[in-house]
Amino acid sequence: MKKIILLCAAGMSTSMLVKKMQEAAAAESFECEIAAYPTAEAKDKASDADVILLGPQVRFAKAKVQSACPGIPVEAIDMKLYGRMDGKGVLEAAKKLIA
Repeated sequence: MKKIILLCAAGMSTSMLVKKMQEAAAAESFECEIAAYPTAEAKDKASDADVILLGPQVRFAKAKVQSACPGIPVEAIDMKLYGRMDGKGVLEAAKKLIA
């Protein structure tokens, strides 16, 4: 079971995207846990994740998150995918980072 963590300013704006990603994962029988949290909780909530995705509005925090969660791939979500709330597209991007 893979663990995908999304981080944003308050953990709110990514909640809808998490739901869309969960629907996409269920549709393709991809077993994973997906959750969203504020970037301030990265060390506590994401230190055991397989991949960490940052909301475009907090992409500036990438280095800070990487140092808080060493060894875990960290990448900003593509702004177009985020804007469209494209759960399938973001899930595919996460899977590529895990592989």
